[in-house]
Formats: sequence, structure tokens, C-alpha cells
Amino acid sequence: MLTVAAFIVAIGLLVAIHEFGHYAMAVACGVKVLRFSVGFGPRIAGWTSPRSGTEFVVAWLPLGGYVKMLDEREGEVAPAERHLAFNVQPVRKRAAIVAAGPIANLLLAIMLYALVNWTGVQQFLPVLGKPVAGSIAAEAGWVGGEAVQRVGFQSEELVDVDSFDDFRWWLTRAALAKRNLQVELTDSQGVAFGTLLPLERVNAHEADATLFRDIGILSPFSPAVLGSLQLQGAAAKAGLQADDKVLRLDATNVVDAAHLREMIRQSGSTGSTQVQNWLIERVGRQMVIKVQPKVEQEGDKFIGRVGAAIGTMPASTQVRYGVWQGLERAVQRTWEVSVLTLEMMGKILTGNASLKNLSGPITIADYAGKSAAMGLTQFAVFLALISISLGVLNLLPLPVLDGGHLMYYLWESVTGKAVSEVWMERLQRVGLSVLLLMMSIAVFNDVSRLVG
Repeated sequence: MLTVAAFIVAIGLLVAIHEFGHYAMAVACGVKVLRFSVGFGPRIAGWTSPRSGTEFVVAWLPLGGYVKMLDEREGEVAPAERHLAFNVQPVRKRAAIVAAGPIANLLLAIMLYALVNWTGVQQFLPVLGKPVAGSIAAEAGWVGGEAVQRVGFQSEELVDVDSFDDFRWWLTRAALAKRNLQVELTDSQGVAFGTLLPLERVNAHEADATLFRDIGILSPFSPAVLGSLQLQGAAAKAGLQADDKVLRLDATNVVDAAHLREMIRQSGSTGSTQVQNWLIERVGRQMVIKVQPKVEQEGDKFIGRVGAAIGTMPASTQVRYGVWQGLERAVQRTWEVSVLTLEMMGKILTGNASLKNLSGPITIADYAGKSAAMGLTQFAVFLALISISLGVLNLLPLPVLDGGHLMYYLWESVTGKAVSEVWMERLQRVGLSVLLLMMSIAVFNDVSRLVG
């Protein structure tokens, strides 16, 4: 129920804000609005303004909405009201009304990000776990336990990093844009050093776990401390206990929880396991305990397991900004996500990014439910991301979208003549076909993720 409720709230709010942008600009430009609808199909509820005559409606299907304005192309207009019709307005006013919807979504994202920045959020510190063997981070000499201080694109100014999520965002942008990243860190002993990560080498077709595995940064640093143990698991049978800290496995020093988990998994890769000597620390005392992981099959490969939760919660801090800084960072994040969205769309069209990046209503609903379950802050961040996607998508020069209409008005302002009805109808059909194709791929991806 939470997933459904969160999805309806998310889509309803984003559509309402988008349509309100159109509505508010239409009123400001002196255009009469006949109906403001959130949703399509039969009316659930609504009311009519006695002053303006506008009908405000909530309809059954929440996957969109519309603002119906007085327009001679859609019906008869009384001579006394002709000056209130949309189609007789100058190009600049029509363009402003059309652009106001996507702009409203982008402004909503800025306000949501700003609210999160002002109220603060608990985030993991930018202390790195052990990088994946053979990854770019491992080749750069990182071993785990480094704290990221500042970061920036190659040959550009470096900025402070406040959290692990902040650093991952830099990694994502750099990898997808194929740009190298300058990073200033301190090692586990507090010694400062700098690294240039050659992320232009990453073959980034989509922002998924594979991307971060190639880079080598999967999680923040977490001590290799045991949590709960399964009664019949290999760890419990060997005599290990919760809160034991693992220092060494055979001759290899354990860096962090991720390192220990990886070594345990790799121990079963041949289909059998050997007895391992674990050096642990328990209540201030060190001891060696012999452990033999159990072999399990995972897909088409074998892995080792010991039946224990490994790792404690990474260190975190409250990240909060002042009024101006919080707003500035909100504008910056909205701009960065917008640019990244456009870049990904461009890469999809040119075949340089996977079509799997397209998501539909099922994935959106899933993320809406998950983010809502994590609290208002995460739900607000989710809403900001979807609002940006909605705003950017609607600005694309596709005839059925707001961006397509803006292209018509650009043509009209340059040539002095409006696009003919014949050409507009042809372009509408092409645009609708492209949009339906994109939606079909997105829904296919949703179903694939659901059953995969």
C-alpha cells in the first residue's frame, strides 16, 4: 500500500506543479483558462471558480494532466472574448505559457533540494572501503580507509566533499561524461596525497553497480566486525561471536568489512573451501580461530559463506547548510542532474548508452515506495529527481511535448509565419510515435527488472 500511495502522491504532486506553471503563466498573460485537470479520464472531484469560470478537476488516471485554454482552433470563441484566446497571443506570450510547465518542475526540484539542505540529513562520511581488485581505484594505489577531502574535474577548481554520497555523485558524473577526476585524500594515518582518476577509460553505458565496480568504489569504510551469526553457520560452528573484529585472514590483513566479505566469497570459487586461520580481536584480546566457509552456488558460479553478518554501520555526520549556501547547492544540483539527463538521452540516441537507462511507471512506483519508507528526506530527494526528469523531458524538441511547441514558436518568430496545420499534424504523428516507442522500452525495462 505504501508503494501505491507514494506513487500517487509523487505523480499527482509533480503533474499538479507542472500544470500550475502553465496555468499561472496563462493567467499572467491574460489568457482565459477553461479547465485545470490533474489526471485524465472521468472526474473524481472538482469545483468551478465563480470569479474566473475555470473548472478545477481531479480525474481518475493520475499519469498526467492538462490546462485547457480558450482557443479558436478548439471551439467557437465569442467576439467579446477573442482577446483572451491563446491562439491570438503574440509568440512571446505563447512561448512563456508553454515553457512555464517544465520550468515549474525545475523550480520545484530546487526548492526540494534546498529544504533537504536546510533541514539537514544524516550521511556517511567520505571514508572509502577497500577498492575492488583490478579496478581504477586499486590501480591508483588506494587500499581502503582513505578519507576524501576535495574533488573536481581535471584542470578545474577542487571543492570540498561532505559525504560519501557526494563523492559518488562526482564519480557518476565524471564516468558518464568520460572526464578524469582530481581527488585529494588523507590515508588512514592522516597523510595527505592527491590522485588523478582516469575515469575517461570507463566504458559507462549506464549508472549501475557494474559502473562502480569498474571504478572500484562500492561502499564507505566499515570495520570488519561480526554481527549476528546463524546458529548452524560456519562462523558459529568455529566459535566466532558477535562483535569479534577480524584482523587477518591467513596471511592477508583485513582492511574492512567489504574486503572480508570478498575474501570469503572468493574462497568458494573453485567449488570447495579450505580451513582458514582468522586472527580476531575479542574484548581487547587477540586469538586465532580456524574457520571453513561453506560452499554455495550463486547463479553459474560458486561462492563461500560463513553465515554471519559482517560490518558495522559506517561513520556518519549531519550534513546541513545555511540559507544561501543550501539554496546555491540546490540550484547547482538541479543544473547538474538536468545536464546529466540530457547527456544520457543524447548517448542513448547515439548508441553510446544502454536503453536500460529508460525507466517507466513501475520502476518509479518502486522507488517512490522505497524512498517514502526511508523517510520524508529521501522521498523529497526522489521527488526532486523525478521532477527534473519531467521538466527536462518536456523541454525536448518532440512535437507532442512542450519543447516541440517551443520549436514551432521559434520557427514562427524567425520566419514570421506559423507552422501549417498539415505539417503540424504530420509532426504530431511522428512525435507521438517516438514517445510511444520510448514508453514501450521503459515499460519493458520495468518488467525485466521486476522478473530479473
